[in-house]
Amino acid sequence: MEIPPPTAAVQSPRSLHSPYSLTPARDAAASFAELEELKAILLAGSAHFDVAVVAEAHTAGPSFPLYTASIGSADPQAPAVGFFGGIHGLERIGTQLILHYLRALLFRLEWDELLHRQLEKIRLVFMPIVNPGGMWAHKRANPQGVDLMRNAPQRAESHVPFLAGGQTISPLLPWYCGRPGAPMEAESAALLRVVSEQLASRPFSLALDCHSGYGFDDSLWFPYAKTRRLMAHLPEMFALRTMLEQSHPHHAYSFEPQSNQYLLHGDLWDHAYDHAPPRHVFLPMTLELGSWLWIRKNPRQLFSRHGIFNPMKAHRTKRVLRRHADLLDFLTRAAFAAPNWLPSDERRAQLARLATAHWRPRRVLA
Repeated sequence: MEIPPPTAAVQSPRSLHSPYSLTPARDAAASFAELEELKAILLAGSAHFDVAVVAEAHTAGPSFPLYTASIGSADPQAPAVGFFGGIHGLERIGTQLILHYLRALLFRLEWDELLHRQLEKIRLVFMPIVNPGGMWAHKRANPQGVDLMRNAPQRAESHVPFLAGGQTISPLLPWYCGRPGAPMEAESAALLRVVSEQLASRPFSLALDCHSGYGFDDSLWFPYAKTRRLMAHLPEMFALRTMLEQSHPHHAYSFEPQSNQYLLHGDLWDHAYDHAPPRHVFLPMTLELGSWLWIRKNPRQLFSRHGIFNPMKAHRTKRVLRRHADLLDFLTRAAFAAPNWLPSDERRAQLARLATAHWRPRRVLA
């Protein structure tokens, strides 16, 4: 599937090659809180971030820009980490987590010498709101009714959950993949383009996509979602998981292939992983925040579309932001130290055996 070329990155909001400004919107109906916060952060950090508008999301009313912000080494061979959020418009907590980290990063630039040393050797890429039209409209899908997380062209190799695994029946039903054979949605294509140009093109890169809404526990999922076969870079993912266990022994993440939970059609990260250069190590992960725990503590959230996917109490939101910022920082450090832990030769073969035993497919469907 052909993806259109990206908009060139720029150094200042005044030189954005688009009709969009980083100044606050005058028309409240043409904006929303997360987008305004993102614009404020990018405006404040315009001396540090390379900002770009990589696509445009159209609605029946206003149109919205898809912003990216990058910072760090300009060396195209340097390791990189990408942070993504807002693929599902109702899952605002993932976007808020990235904005929280981005804002803290901006303040740390004023005094954190170690951060400056990190940024001399790595590149950080942020795309906090992939689906601004859906977030504005208070919908999971984009304004065309397409679930962007199921919009890639590949199909699952086995049975998927009815509807939830992706369906092509109608955009009026949830989890719509899009019309078979149609071009990908602008938002999906923009994300894949950012990944291809700024992450997977490097010898080593990581990606974290922040979601919410599944289970009582927080999960870190990695490809595949289309098959129960294990990914080629399983040893590297196992090494990363081991480092997380050792450096954060009390973390509460379930770290596993998504296929251990369920299969689905059109997963964007399966597509991005399969199209990365074979000699490069690209490790994409999805952070799935378990919103059922918030609902159990506050059952009234069931009566709100936002409450199903986000903590509604202010103190719970703050707790989520505090709790998961360490994960984003861990991935940044892991990218910086990649030459020290990426396995090779016999060590890689040993990790492959351990990882295969640990993550052996747990469910076999007829």
